[in-house]
Amino acid sequence: MRHALLRYLTKTFAACTLTRSAATMGPPMKILLIEDDPHTAAYVANGLREHGHVVDHSASGRDGLFLASAGGYDVMVIDRMLPGLDGLAIVKTIRAAGTRAPVLLLTTLGGVNDRVEGLEAGADDYLTKPFAFAELLARLNALARRPPIVDEATVLRVADLELDRLKRTVTRRGKRIELQPQEFRLLEYLMRNTGQVVTRTMLLEHVWEFHFDPHTSIVETHISRLRAKVDREFGEELIHTVRGSGYSLGVAQ
Repeated sequence: MRHALLRYLTKTFAACTLTRSAATMGPPMKILLIEDDPHTAAYVANGLREHGHVVDHSASGRDGLFLASAGGYDVMVIDRMLPGLDGLAIVKTIRAAGTRAPVLLLTTLGGVNDRVEGLEAGADDYLTKPFAFAELLARLNALARRPPIVDEATVLRVADLELDRLKRTVTRRGKRIELQPQEFRLLEYLMRNTGQVVTRTMLLEHVWEFHFDPHTSIVETHISRLRAKVDREFGEELIHTVRGSGYSLGVAQ
């Protein structure tokens, strides 16, 4: 009886271990790693390859930008402090060019302002060094599971406001409006939901991809900046505050 129970427990433990391993590995991905520290690069690249992923590695910012701009990656891991061109500049450049592959920033800077700066630049996640490889892998798998953005319309229009999603340009009455990457994403989300009330939580989830409240005024600050650029010079407000609910975009009735 004891032997039978022992065999049962052994088989059950082995099955659970295999299940956890399969879940941890996830589907094979093509990953770009931009990291100048050779020890960190080897640690990450070897671990990812052991889990069946294809890894391209660059040790410099400029070479990394060239690879990132070429596209074809499921996810990118970019160190913030790089020689030649830093990680924030790389993220801003590829986002401005329309590259949508998820980006995980690696950094030794762990302050709230540092994290917010990285996310506002267009990164999707942020991991502070030193880190456990298991956490890195879990975060990459989570980024890869996000559904791809489906192109429904290249150009969005509301009244005299126009947003070109491919050219990454915004104009109103034919005048070009310069937006930061996160401001562009915010305006795009508002225009996709024209006439509807979008809550602060919805904006945090869909624009910043936060599934928690960061307890900052990040939404209010960006709405204020966006209004200054989109509404203030044109006399007619398109971005409206719905008190107690959130925000809406459209022509006032």
